Amino acid sequence: QVQLLDSGGGLVQAGGSLRLSCVASGFTFSTYTMAWFRQTPGKEREFVAAISWFNGNTDYTGAVKGRFTLFRDNAKNTVDLQMNSLKPEDSAVYYCAADRSPFIATIELGNVELWGQGTLVTVSS
Repeated sequence: QVQLLDSGGGLVQAGGSLRLSCVASGFTFSTYTMAWFRQTPGKEREFVAAISWFNGNTDYTGAVKGRFTLFRDNAKNTVDLQMNSLKPEDSAVYYCAADRSPFIATIELGNVELWGQGTLVTVSS
């Protein structure tokens, strides 16, 4: 079964940390660019971070640069998002995403082949 399983969300105080995990199955993970998006009620789903399968390049949206880090493990078919120095504005449902394009720009535009089910992150002030 082709799927992405997100986990790791929860409630944390501002300044704290969380690590989200995405486990992939049913497809060749090592040939997919992986990303995280987030969405709050009433807003469009927005790009957070991505890592290319082709060259390992990463990109982060400006709001999270220096605070969030992606970790990819092709042996375990996982991509984790380490989130530090969390802010209330980081509160959202976070979604793992996958696309076979080698270009990060493709997935950043929302051209996604597979979505996870989402995991809720709530940061209290």
